[in-house]
Amino acid sequence: MTTYNGRCHCGQTEWTAKLEDASHILWYDHCDTCKQLGGGAYSLNQIIPQDALSITKGSTKTYTYHGDSGKGVHCNYCPNCTTHVYHHQEVMGDKIVVRTVLLEGGTGFKPSAEIFGKAKMSWEPEVAKTFDTLPPS
Repeated sequence: MTTYNGRCHCGQTEWTAKLEDASHILWYDHCDTCKQLGGGAYSLNQIIPQDALSITKGSTKTYTYHGDSGKGVHCNYCPNCTTHVYHHQEVMGDKIVVRTVLLEGGTGFKPSAEIFGKAKMSWEPEVAKTFDTLPPS
């Protein structure tokens, strides 16, 4: 595992995330919620164990909504600039979804899969294997 440092836009919140393979387990997420929360066509994420992330400076606030499963999705973000650090989906147990593009070197990570392709914008090219929702378990 490799440890990466992350920080929000304003620098008030910082964290470390341990990733097993930073270049090939990235999720390129097209879901409508990620579009609304991030203001873009997709978000770049990786699913990691909750204990693989540590807030090292500041804190996060939490916003909760209910996902397709009907269970809570807890969005943890910087209370000052609202940068989303990670999401915890109750349906995923002790796993969290960390925003990998916010990690040092994250802009160079390559996606290994695209999820929620059914919500992909028509002008976006396919950059990795695409699933309509999530890949099979």
